[in-house]
Amino acid sequence: MSSRGPGLFSDFGKKASDVLTKDYSTEQKFSLSSESDAGVAIASSLAKKGGFSAGVVAAQYKYKKSTVDVKVDTESSIATSITVTDILPSMKTIATCRFPDYNSGKIGVQYFHEHASFTTAVDLNKSPNVDISATIGTPFIAFGTEASYKVDSRSFTTYNAGVSLTKPNYGASVILADKGDAVKATYFHQWDQEKRGVAVAEIARKFSTNVNILTVGASYAIDPHTLVKAKLNNHGNLDTLVQHEMASKSFLILSGSFDTLAMDKQPRFGLALSLKP
Repeated sequence: MSSRGPGLFSDFGKKASDVLTKDYSTEQKFSLSSESDAGVAIASSLAKKGGFSAGVVAAQYKYKKSTVDVKVDTESSIATSITVTDILPSMKTIATCRFPDYNSGKIGVQYFHEHASFTTAVDLNKSPNVDISATIGTPFIAFGTEASYKVDSRSFTTYNAGVSLTKPNYGASVILADKGDAVKATYFHQWDQEKRGVAVAEIARKFSTNVNILTVGASYAIDPHTLVKAKLNNHGNLDTLVQHEMASKSFLILSGSFDTLAMDKQPRFGLALSLKP
């Protein structure tokens, strides 16, 4: 698979998005995973939010250029996916299905080139959606678009376009989404040579409602095993997170959510424990 090209459209703004969203939670979650030398990985997780609990058991098997994933949750839903790389050079094929919803099947293809990438996915049912995305450019600057076409109504339900700039220590992206009704711009900057600290800004505007949301955030690695993160938007929502690696690939995450414009409101807290013996 080529890693020198512009990447996928879905990766536009991903580094900034990860700082602002990844691992933030107000639920209690425990997960346990293990992996064998034979290419089999098994993971189980249990999450509780409010008065509701949900569990998932997942298994993954890798063999040469193929990967099979199976997930079973407490609602008796089974999600499966099969991924095969390099059926043709620089191509990845992905087939997914969720049981007992037999109309949820989907097959997709991703193609990577030194100056372009292309993806397509088709629902395996009587009235399928066809999803397409394409990018052109280099690993440093790329232009892309994506669209979803409903075959039975002969109409586009989604079309977005954007541009992404990525450098070793900073990057930016602008995406026009929701059929031109929304725009989102992101910027991230690593402020030290050791790349321990990252600052992020994101502004999103919905034209039809005239609503703007400005979010700023940062993450900083205090030491090789401890990471702190925080984000704040213009509506006064403050979220914080502390992640500590207790052992190799085993993490404890504490997070909190506060409304700084209504401090009398009860703050919400989350706890996640991930163990990998």
